[in-house]
Amino acid sequence: MGNTVIIGAQWGDEGKGKIVDLLSEHADFVVRFQGGNNAGHTMVVNGKEIISHLIPSGIIQQKKCFIGNGVVVDPFVLLDEIDYLLKNGIDASAKMLKISNRAHLIMPYHRRIDSAREDKIGAQKIGTTGRGIGPCYEDKAARRGIRFCDLLDFDLFKEKVRAVLDEKNFYLQHYFKTETLDPETLIREFESIRDRLIPYIDDVSVILDEGIKNGKTLLFEGAQGTHLDIEHGTYPFVTSSSVVSGNAANGSGVGPACFDEIIGIVKAYATRVGEGPFPTELFDDIGDRLQKTGSEFGATTGRKRRCGWIDMVVLRNAAKLNSLSGLAVTKLDVLDGLDEINICIGYEHKGKTITNFPAEIKILQECIPVYETHPGWKQDISKVREFKDLPVNARKYLARLEELSEVKIKIISVGPGREATIIKERIFK
Repeated sequence: MGNTVIIGAQWGDEGKGKIVDLLSEHADFVVRFQGGNNAGHTMVVNGKEIISHLIPSGIIQQKKCFIGNGVVVDPFVLLDEIDYLLKNGIDASAKMLKISNRAHLIMPYHRRIDSAREDKIGAQKIGTTGRGIGPCYEDKAARRGIRFCDLLDFDLFKEKVRAVLDEKNFYLQHYFKTETLDPETLIREFESIRDRLIPYIDDVSVILDEGIKNGKTLLFEGAQGTHLDIEHGTYPFVTSSSVVSGNAANGSGVGPACFDEIIGIVKAYATRVGEGPFPTELFDDIGDRLQKTGSEFGATTGRKRRCGWIDMVVLRNAAKLNSLSGLAVTKLDVLDGLDEINICIGYEHKGKTITNFPAEIKILQECIPVYETHPGWKQDISKVREFKDLPVNARKYLARLEELSEVKIKIISVGPGREATIIKERIFK
């Protein structure tokens, strides 16, 4: 396998964790390059469900894992996740995991501001997870963030915390009318975990560069999905980082010429968590069936996912933005038993047909999906392991997705377990 980027092609929750876990077997290094613990990857290994929020899914395969500079990290959540993995017999020691010294820390005031902001705007809320990711990225852009390397010089860390909290407390007290934070208490909290964190901190960019030069195979793991990208998604109902493949280089500290494959992960239908437009959302019995059969609950929030038909306007946009070289279609088995399956091939808006993803949120909210209807296969495919053994109608459905997206399907998932996978075209040697 060449160096490969894994990208969500919809609104997140596409099943990236399983695909990364599957491909990690053939990689030397697995790298997370953006987002925070607002992401959640669920893997089922030997019948046991393992959920990660920050640490790359490759840790399950005991590959060396890296959290890149583009990730914002809540250190308390990270340590809890390390302990959780260790309790489940997975080595998440500093030997197996490194965090970029340039990655920014999510601070307690980021979480406080995140929640207070959602409470204040009420009905107009974005649907943030309240974990401080957005406010942390705000401070990063405003050049007042605190990075992991600052923990190595604790006097500097204390100086930065006191200076930043002077501003944050004014904001919390006078704008949000909520409790402030004591800088000395916050400093003591970080002092209590600093020694545990320091062995994990390193210059990830340098390590990855050395690995590439020495012929190591790298797998880059994205969080969320393309249409939650802050530049190209359903703004403002988006995440706070750049999700697309172009950020895999920037967010991990490598050059873009090192990528050989860019694989888009797409569900055989569509889901979305939280607020924001969703043109193919279903409010009927089929939507309920997809939600229940697919166990569609957010891995991070536990919120019920909204469900709908697959949207080719969305998928074509993802193919364009990410330069996708292949697709991995997940949860195909959830469509088992349906009489008919719809594919959205475009939108109708005020008498006009739209085939490109609109930037204007109001237009997207007003779009009516235009569907093709395909016959279902009405049989259990969860035990199928070869593409040729899929029902004819399932193969026709997948062929139509390839045709409409102009991207080859290389992997098909027919169940949550690692073994419930059909390799249609190998992306590794």
